[in-house]
Amino acid sequence: MPQLTHSQAFRFVLVAVALAAAMSRGAFARDLDVPYVPTPQVVVDKMLEMAEIKSDDVLIDLGSGDGRIPITAAKKYGITASGVDLNPVRVKEAKANAEKEGVTDKVEFHEQDLFQTDLTKATVITMYLLTEVNMKLRPKLMKLKPGTRIVSHAFLMGDWTPDKTATVDGRDVYMWVVRENMIRETSVRNPAD
Repeated sequence: MPQLTHSQAFRFVLVAVALAAAMSRGAFARDLDVPYVPTPQVVVDKMLEMAEIKSDDVLIDLGSGDGRIPITAAKKYGITASGVDLNPVRVKEAKANAEKEGVTDKVEFHEQDLFQTDLTKATVITMYLLTEVNMKLRPKLMKLKPGTRIVSHAFLMGDWTPDKTATVDGRDVYMWVVRENMIRETSVRNPAD
């Protein structure tokens, strides 16, 4: 049986704890794909740093939870940002947090399915989902405008090699840049996909 790296073991424990906690409080009432586990602020800061945020960027956070990533992006970089989440409690909390931080003119939160969300205006996508969810989103993400940056906390996207990788407080962060013809190139490399 292969040995797990520290990072893999951490992700495994994190997912197991999150699933147990979510199930105990009934968080799956709406068939949520991913349990709510907040991203530590130090990881949020690293994700935004890796995305190389520019003043004209538009950020969409998929599974935005309490809104900390869009709120930080608006406060620190002055950009327009939005978050989507299926959990109405999290969306309400995110809106209250945006109001408390004084960024309601730059940040919006929507209760909606991330698979149904229009991502075409985004130049930066952030997410803390699970690998299975990332893989389901991958075809949609690969169709985004060339140059769009996608940053994931903890979870990869199959064989799509990250352009950047970092570790902060034992947590991995991955960043990919969308390029032209990515879907065609990937299907040629992996005809079984």
